[in-house]
Amino acid sequence: MQFAVDPGSATTLYEQLYRQIIEQIESGELIVGTKLPTVRALATELEVAPYTVARVYRALEADGFVETLGRNGTLVKAREGSSVELLQRDATAFAARARELGLPPADALAYVRAALGL
Repeated sequence: MQFAVDPGSATTLYEQLYRQIIEQIESGELIVGTKLPTVRALATELEVAPYTVARVYRALEADGFVETLGRNGTLVKAREGSSVELLQRDATAFAARARELGLPPADALAYVRAALGL
C-alpha cells in the first residue's frame, strides 16, 4: 500500500488521500482486514498534519470503508452495497455541496463532464 499527495495540487491533501484509499479498496489492492498505517506514521510519511490523516480515517469510517479498533488500528472493512449505490450517494453529496456553494446546476454538470473526460 502506497499513498502520495501533491501539496501543489488544486485538490486538497485530505481529498487526495481519501480518494487514494478508496481507489485502493475498490480495486482490491487493499482487501478486507488490511491494517492501515497509524495516523502518526502516515502523516510523517506524507509530510502532512496528523489531523489531516485522522480526518480522512474518520470520514472513511463514517462512509463504511474502514473500522477503527482503538489501539488495534484501523482496518479495511467489508462493504455492503453495490457500486451503483455508492456512486448515487456520492452524486447526492456532490449535488448538495454544489447547492451549498451556490453553483448553478449547469456549472456543476460541466465539472462532472470534465472529470469524466466528456
